[in-house]
Amino acid sequence: MLSHRISLLLLPVLSSLPRAHAQDPEDLTGLTLTGTITDGGDGDVIPTGTTVSYADLESTIVLSTATDGTLLGTTGALETSLADANGTDSDSTRTSSSSQELTFLVGGQNTATSISGNATASANATMTSSSTSTSPVPTNVRPCNNYPEFCFRKYSNITEVCAHNSPFVRQNNAASNQYYPVTDQLNDGIRMLQGQIHYVNETLLYCHTSCDLLNAGPMEDYLTTVADWVKTHPYDVITILLGNHDQVDVSLFTGPIQNAGLSRYLYTPPQIPMGLDDWPTLSDMILTQKRVVFFMDYKANQTKVPYILDEFSQLWETPFSPTDPDFPCTVQRPPDLSDEKARDRLYMANHNLNVEVSFSGETLLIPDTANIVDTNAVNGSSSLGAMTDECTANWGRPPNFLLVDYYSAGNGSVFEVAAQANNVSYDRECCGTSSGGVRAAVMPPLTGSHPKLAVVFVAAVVSMIACIF
Repeated sequence: MLSHRISLLLLPVLSSLPRAHAQDPEDLTGLTLTGTITDGGDGDVIPTGTTVSYADLESTIVLSTATDGTLLGTTGALETSLADANGTDSDSTRTSSSSQELTFLVGGQNTATSISGNATASANATMTSSSTSTSPVPTNVRPCNNYPEFCFRKYSNITEVCAHNSPFVRQNNAASNQYYPVTDQLNDGIRMLQGQIHYVNETLLYCHTSCDLLNAGPMEDYLTTVADWVKTHPYDVITILLGNHDQVDVSLFTGPIQNAGLSRYLYTPPQIPMGLDDWPTLSDMILTQKRVVFFMDYKANQTKVPYILDEFSQLWETPFSPTDPDFPCTVQRPPDLSDEKARDRLYMANHNLNVEVSFSGETLLIPDTANIVDTNAVNGSSSLGAMTDECTANWGRPPNFLLVDYYSAGNGSVFEVAAQANNVSYDRECCGTSSGGVRAAVMPPLTGSHPKLAVVFVAAVVSMIACIF
């Protein structure tokens, strides 16, 4: 295999030194990108070749859930998670101190939760009570994914913000895609985490294009951090999307997932594919504590590992790694998906604008940070808001996921776009606040009006050494 060693120095020219969205401009004295690019190995382009395949399911495959327990859970699972979140021993005897919390969620699959008096919540999340009951029907005040309205909505009927390449947080590295680490991302409202996995020395690593360019560490370490957050947030449902860069067998992923403590929360769907009406509500998932949906783009096998979902059997995407600021809302993957099927599937709007860097025939896509605030904005010709509106007009409903770089650029604008799509109000503080409510000691995000950060290639030092492996 032919590879090239590349060292690229990007020197930004700053006009009036505004506060940057990806890094503080005072730190932007130079972004150095070093590493190895193998021929045809750009991880930000769609893989091609005989090894790439997409499932074309003409009929529904029913999966067994007896061993997984996803559809057989009871409110005891939520009590266990509440105990874990409060730091108590999950194996100890628990009282029904969480009954008030269950009142607000009301219902779930195969559950009949006692509420108060003679009122009960039936499995279809409707309220019933005896004729002698004087108890008022409770209204939901417990937020699910930050909004009480979401508790009764299906997973397929909510728009969430996705952090593109969530683990890639490196200052002064042009291959980074986010500013804040994953715990901050989740605290701020990110509910889908996407990242690219490489298999190196029998270890699954989060790497961007090449592990020499940006190596964010083992998948297991990252998922452990995510599992810790999930454990302490029992009313939140998140989604993880893995890019299987080296297209290794799905069985290699089960060990890191289990070791991270995430497997107990993974949702197993009852069938393949899942239509929009087949997905459970958030309250169903919360009451059974199956609150993590785990997708993989290539080489998933749900009959072998049912909790790692084949992305393109369940979800389609708009053009991937776009360099076109018009952001067309058309189906790119899976190819040849019929319009009828597309309208009954989840879908993701890829809204991360890239710049292509080319040297001697090799290319690398990096985030267009010069225009990131406009890209993430609520309004504007190339804004996230404009793309969401176009998608809604084209497909009759908003995207389920809005994939963005540097979600913090725009002071929460990406969450405002999602809130508008969900017909709710966004009033949270963004971004990177600590648990104490104090903003982390880093640069404040840019607002919509700001001087442009003009990134110009003043100097580029490229050294390429060809070697044969």
